Amino acid sequence: MNDQPTRGLDDTDRAIIRELQADGRIPYARLAPRVGLSEAATRQRVNRLIRHGVMQVVAVTDPIAVGLGYQALIGIDVVGDAASVADELACITAVDYVVISAGRYDIVAEIVCRDADEFLYLLDEKIRKISGVQSTETLVYLRLVKQTYDWGTGE
Repeated sequence: MNDQPTRGLDDTDRAIIRELQADGRIPYARLAPRVGLSEAATRQRVNRLIRHGVMQVVAVTDPIAVGLGYQALIGIDVVGDAASVADELACITAVDYVVISAGRYDIVAEIVCRDADEFLYLLDEKIRKISGVQSTETLVYLRLVKQTYDWGTGE
């Protein structure tokens, strides 16, 4: 994440985010009148929102469609510094989500990979070899029911 915005989101920022959530490829020429700005001002606003880490405009792939059909959540117990373990986990390409948590596990991470063999390799040869990892528990996804990237605009 980049620097936080220097001020809160205004109605125009929220309108831009809503429009881009509906169509991330909308041209600035069509977006501008919908949010009440000139094309140049709209481009500047979008770039500011991206620069400050408020949003990203990216292509989201379906993991199964691109050959990554094995997904699992891993609960990790840590001895020592959880932040350094989390940082090392974040460097593993197949790890797409890492959080330091309160509760049963010190860290929760999500793995997306090709198959059970690749997962076992990642778990045994990468994750469990990180200094500080005491134990892991794996929750293999059987069927993805819902996944969203639309958290709204905080209103």
